[in-house]
Amino acid sequence: MVRSISRKRPWLAALLAAILTGFGHLYLRRWRRALGWLAASFLVSALFVDPAAVEKLMAGTVNAETMLAMAPMTVVAGLSVVDAYLLARVQNAAARPTTTADADADAVSAATADEDAIDCPHCGNELDPELEFCHWCTKAVDVDAEGDGLEEPDDR
Repeated sequence: MVRSISRKRPWLAALLAAILTGFGHLYLRRWRRALGWLAASFLVSALFVDPAAVEKLMAGTVNAETMLAMAPMTVVAGLSVVDAYLLARVQNAAARPTTTADADADAVSAATADEDAIDCPHCGNELDPELEFCHWCTKAVDVDAEGDGLEEPDDR
């Protein structure tokens, strides 16, 4: 069974990760990675952040000393935001696989099609060679028998 990968918005993944560590990864459906970032956040908080600084932050007294004490947790949260953003971009790139050979072939066929194209003498847009009128401006256009040029239509 083929599993399709939906395109996700990288900025939304980053925003959700900034709101709460791991939310961006939940949006991307990366469950284990989200739990890993959440666990890393709690682990860093428990090991490197002073509980008194957390209490001061919760009480609303924010100063430079409190912010410096909360720096390890802020770094982990920032790395989670960057990881969610980059992961969404990589996932989007995987959702639309193209090779350089395919892109080169498309460019060559587009260039060849442009050389063979016939333009409408009235509006200048490309004509469909099977039609006797321009589907853009709806004026009558006759293509000669060889199909390599235009004949001016007779006024009717």
